[in-house]
Amino acid sequence: MSLKLFRKRVSVVVLCALACLSASAIPTQGQQPSRGGAEKFPRVFLLDASRLEVVRAAIARGDKDLNPAWAKLQRDADKALHEGPFSIVNKGVTPPSSDMHDYMSQAPYFWPDPSKPNGLPYIRRDGERNPEIRKITDSANLDRMESAVETLALAYYFKSDEAYAAKATQLLRAFFLDPATRMNPNLEYAQFIPGVNTGRGIGLIETRGLTQVVDAIGLLEGSKALTTEDERGLKDWFAKFLQWMLDSKNGREESAAKNNHGSFYDTQVVSFALFVGKKELAMKVLEEAKQKRIANQIEPDGRQPLELARTKSWNYSTFNLEALMVLATLGQHVGVDLWNFQTKDGRSIRGALEFLIPVAFGERKWSYQQIEALQPETLFPLMRRAALVYKDQKYQATMTKVPTVDSADRSRLLSANVANFAKQAQR
Repeated sequence: MSLKLFRKRVSVVVLCALACLSASAIPTQGQQPSRGGAEKFPRVFLLDASRLEVVRAAIARGDKDLNPAWAKLQRDADKALHEGPFSIVNKGVTPPSSDMHDYMSQAPYFWPDPSKPNGLPYIRRDGERNPEIRKITDSANLDRMESAVETLALAYYFKSDEAYAAKATQLLRAFFLDPATRMNPNLEYAQFIPGVNTGRGIGLIETRGLTQVVDAIGLLEGSKALTTEDERGLKDWFAKFLQWMLDSKNGREESAAKNNHGSFYDTQVVSFALFVGKKELAMKVLEEAKQKRIANQIEPDGRQPLELARTKSWNYSTFNLEALMVLATLGQHVGVDLWNFQTKDGRSIRGALEFLIPVAFGERKWSYQQIEALQPETLFPLMRRAALVYKDQKYQATMTKVPTVDSADRSRLLSANVANFAKQAQR
């Protein structure tokens, strides 16, 4: 797994942590007020709004346990104040449409064919990233925007410092709203293969981080910087992008994908649908995910065959499991329980997790292809999240083996009892 992919995965895992916290410790989930209402909770979907408020109050009290993580977040936000704005219009390659506002990227696992004078068409080398893809900067600028907006929005919410909100709003306007710099709401030319096509449905995996942007917008509501016009424009952009996902050839192909691509497609559709007020669509996709994703992707013993077939089978097994957990988190907002869904023959999210746990603890050797070093620690954030849902004695006992979170880790702000879980589990 690339460092870029690992960082993006960790960010998504951290953002979802609050949705699984103990209901006995923090108020009930589900309060999502409209702008200008009397309630103080933000409209977010990966995070849990009422639980965020508990952490914000703890920071205001000067909670010593949170100080290292809060200080680190502020340093990150202060750095982000000097970054961007980010845009895709300055890339050095022109899309087939001749419109620089169209997002474009090259397939990472395809390389020139050495048997052809011009290398075309490119051929697949699964798991081996072609450095040539860096020549097109749209993906990097998208990632940088997502990271900066998320960090600034969190810092604003916890501190109410308008400087953070103003910068986050500037970045949002540049990427989504400003006619000179905005991205068109489509991915027609994402992950193209030289000599083969101009874009693929697989490219939609690159916008999975926009679910974090949706939550960041919710955190910024109520700030002086984010205006009603901004919110309307952002919802219009995401509504158009969602419709493109549903109607386009690339979108339909990604929806039909049976592996992690299909799972992350669903996370985007559900998040964007909730954001723009299409709750029925979100519920439909979540209900269909029971069979379409969980039942079809996971074997009764917990294996994920399509992920195990990859050259980095551990990475992709945990990657797809993360997507399913994100879907389960989103399902909590509309009463669709994917965490506990199980087919008659035992296919479930928990089963997929328990198949991986012995490997993470070194109790079983990973017997599938893995062309780079296996990183067992990538499973621990998923285990921490699951522990806040699966409260039976067996799973709680398993969690005593998981290392505690570093004191400066951002997840300490998003979920205080994740940080202290191991200590609590040993009592």
